Amino acid sequence: MLADTRAWLTGLQDFASERRRDVPLPDLGQPSAEQVAERSILATHLVTWLSDLDALQAARSARIQMIGSAAPVETDPAIVLTTSPVGIVAADEILGPNAPLTALAGPRLAVVSEPEYRLWCIRNPDDAYRLHINLWNWIKTAVPAQRWPEFAAHPLADGERYWLHRAGVAGTGSADRRDCHLWKWNGRHAALLQPFIREAVASRPGALRQD
Repeated sequence: MLADTRAWLTGLQDFASERRRDVPLPDLGQPSAEQVAERSILATHLVTWLSDLDALQAARSARIQMIGSAAPVETDPAIVLTTSPVGIVAADEILGPNAPLTALAGPRLAVVSEPEYRLWCIRNPDDAYRLHINLWNWIKTAVPAQRWPEFAAHPLADGERYWLHRAGVAGTGSADRRDCHLWKWNGRHAALLQPFIREAVASRPGALRQD
């Protein structure tokens, strides 16, 4: 890794730790049934990603060769996963010291919330993804009712509500993607309604939308 990549990644990790002292993450020591379901979805997606890091790395290498930039581009980039507090818990479980997938990411992986990542990038921008790859993986569990008509093909029963699982990759070139999967929660379990939906209003990569 380039020296400035290590510094950028370490700075992000330190910034996230400092911010959590002022803005603590929710205590998920006794998760609700909803949080357990959310964590399962996010964990499954994260395992798939970690198992596919070689392909993402190959796509990034091809991007570097194509752009041929005079500015140095990290060939062994930092990997930043942006997710929700529930997703952070899921990642901690998957990437524990004895977890089999830990070696795939190694010390170049940071798991942070989306606000932590966005605030850090305002102070230390890497808009061209010269130093890092961004993976995002989180679920919007409170979709406003005014958006429900978008999903009329999948009507809800009483007591149910929609979930939007947003996931994507930026910084790899041809492997970059932005996906959204429609789920529903009925108070007991989550069910996938439609994968790879197209939302009426596109969100910027990785951003936590408020709608």
